[in-house]
Amino acid sequence: MSYGVTGTTLRVMTHFPPPAMELRLLDAELRQLDARRAQLLHRRAWLLTMTQPVRSAPVPPPLPFAPPRREATAPGVQNLLLLLGGILLTLAATAFTLVSWGSMGIAGRALVLGAVTVAALGTPVALLRRGLRSTAESIAGIGLVLTVLDAYALHEVAFADADGALFAAAATTVLAALWAVYGIGTAALPNPAGARPADSTAPGTAPASPTLSLPLPAALVVAQLTLVLWVIAAGGGKHTITAAVLLTAVIDMMIALRAVPKAVRVVAVGGALAMGGWGVLATGLISLIAAGPGAAARAAALLALAAAGAFGAAWLVPGPALRTASATVGGLLVVAALGGLLRVPLPFDWTVLGYLACGIGLLALVRGRLPEPVRRGLGLASAVVQAVALLWTLPAVVTTLFGPLAWVSRIWSGAPDDARTAATVDIGWPAHQSTVPLALMAVAAVLAGTVRNATWRPRALAGALTLTWLTATIVPATLQLPYAMSLLTQALVAVALLLLTHRTATVLALLASLCLTTLSLASQTATLAVLASLTALLAMAAWRGRLPRVTVVFSLGYATALACAVGASLAWQPQHAALLVLLVPVAAALLAARLTDPVTTVVVEVSGAVAGVLAIGLAGAELPMLALVLALCGVIVAGTAVRPERRNLGYVAAALFVLASWVRLGTWNVVDPEAYTLPVTVPALFVGALRRRRDPNATSWTAYGPGLAVTLAPSLLAAWTDPHWTRPLLLGTAALALTLLGARHRLQAPLVLGATTLALDALHELAPYLAQVVGALPRWAPPALAGLLLLAVGATYEQRIRDARRVREVLGRMN
Repeated sequence: MSYGVTGTTLRVMTHFPPPAMELRLLDAELRQLDARRAQLLHRRAWLLTMTQPVRSAPVPPPLPFAPPRREATAPGVQNLLLLLGGILLTLAATAFTLVSWGSMGIAGRALVLGAVTVAALGTPVALLRRGLRSTAESIAGIGLVLTVLDAYALHEVAFADADGALFAAAATTVLAALWAVYGIGTAALPNPAGARPADSTAPGTAPASPTLSLPLPAALVVAQLTLVLWVIAAGGGKHTITAAVLLTAVIDMMIALRAVPKAVRVVAVGGALAMGGWGVLATGLISLIAAGPGAAARAAALLALAAAGAFGAAWLVPGPALRTASATVGGLLVVAALGGLLRVPLPFDWTVLGYLACGIGLLALVRGRLPEPVRRGLGLASAVVQAVALLWTLPAVVTTLFGPLAWVSRIWSGAPDDARTAATVDIGWPAHQSTVPLALMAVAAVLAGTVRNATWRPRALAGALTLTWLTATIVPATLQLPYAMSLLTQALVAVALLLLTHRTATVLALLASLCLTTLSLASQTATLAVLASLTALLAMAAWRGRLPRVTVVFSLGYATALACAVGASLAWQPQHAALLVLLVPVAAALLAARLTDPVTTVVVEVSGAVAGVLAIGLAGAELPMLALVLALCGVIVAGTAVRPERRNLGYVAAALFVLASWVRLGTWNVVDPEAYTLPVTVPALFVGALRRRRDPNATSWTAYGPGLAVTLAPSLLAAWTDPHWTRPLLLGTAALALTLLGARHRLQAPLVLGATTLALDALHELAPYLAQVVGALPRWAPPALAGLLLLAVGATYEQRIRDARRVREVLGRMN
């Protein structure tokens, strides 16, 4: 160190610490290095584990400790405890009042109940000042129950002999007023500064309102029966009581519209619905049982009161949906009131028409200057009335449409006297349904004349047309017109509907034709006339484009039924009537050949096929006739197969011809298989020859294989079991000729099939002699022959492979 360094400089220069301190520093550094080394070694071990293949599932690290989930909130527990405590105290007070009341004197009883009631009603006030609203609500509920017990005790002590209805009316009035004043009084209490709800856990919750939510709704609940009880106490009758109920509902509605507390509004809405529903039902029953004009007028006045309340709600309630619903209820009540007035002077059958007229009259208000929700509600009310009227007509409609089906089991049993008898074969005519046609026509007129919306107009016209058809169908049975007049009416309706171009009209015409057909089954003449007329009428409709795919099916179906009916009228057996039914497939085949629409063509052909199957079924009772019908069906199908797009039907025609020939052979007791197979083989070979002429690439197996196999296989099986020599000889001759033809024309199928058949047939014929030769040989001969054969095969293996290849090439050139 230089001597020029001063002492001050030496004091600020860095110097080595003392040995003890330096040792501590070194130990600390070493500990840090050991900790870092341990951390690095742990990381290295983990990396080695991750890079090696997984041999076992790793043990998951332990999850951190989590406190158990709480299933109930503090406010919920608090409210449950308060509610349970209030219920227990209420039960105790009730038991004390009802059981232990007689053991105390009048002063003690009054003192106890009064003190408890005052304490129960005063304690919530103090609790509200402290912000304990939930506790205050529970104790206030106990206080309200105690006031009811006070009223009961007062009746038992001082008014035991008083009129029960009068005391109940007075008690409910006083209680409702007391509870209302109590609830309003608590609302006037000052809000404590900084007070918060006892059940609030959020730190930013606003101060609680000191108002109790229980007294005002409870007062409104008690007040529901106040007016009704005063009317009962005054000796009012059912009309006055019902008026009181309806007036209570109106008051509830006004309170619901004006009340600020939500609980009061909820109770008011519930009271309005409950009391209003009760009043409307009672008024409706009074209107229905009213026996005179006076009673009907009083019931109408009550319904008018209810309607006024509903229309008032329609003007005052918020929201278009509620206004529409209220207007709908009001419109229905107006209809009930006016209909009840008309019900008394009108006959019973005209009652529904009276209500329907009132419902239709509501539509006059729909076009007025009323608000849109109100007009929509009136329209819905009118629609509901008309729908109910249509439901009332269902018994007569169902009887008229489905009653004639009973004639299916009583066909041609005799024409009935009138249309009602024809419609009610097994059932009776519904009572009080004489005005059903008028109701149907009224609703149809409304649909056709009032619906102007572009979307709903087509549907309304379709509905009106349907109701008009139902009216025309029901009128003959309703008026008990003659049976012939009923048939004529139905026929004219079907014709009129087919003249219209609307699709609905065509569908209704088809339904009318079905009704007319079932109705005509009572008489033979009517059945024939109706089926013939409908066949021609629907054929004309199909030609004019009235749903041709459907009307043509109905036309062919009625033609089939007509053929069966004609056969039955001529007393023909079913197998003979089948020949008449075959006229329908013929007509269908001729018609399908002239159609251009592929779907309609398929529909016509399927309808003809169904008629053909029916003809086959009818002819099944007699085998010769069945053979004839099958052959005729084959002719029809073959004629259809002439068309280029129906070439595949040729196979069906061939199958029908074969079946016809087999049935005929069966009737002749023919058991030889060639008689059944040759009729298949000959046309099959002919078709195969035509195909090879048109398609030179077609193989002989495709052209001739199926036809030859049909005869050769059954004949060969029969020859092997035939003890005579005639069939094997003929089969062998035919197989030889077939083999020579195949060799001459180099056709593989005839050559192989003929040679195989000839070989097997020869083997069958030479089998006895071979058996004798084998029996004459010594036992060592067969093994020796087998050995020689194997040697010969092994020696000439290459030559025979070359010969086999040459034969394969020759056979290949044949085709």
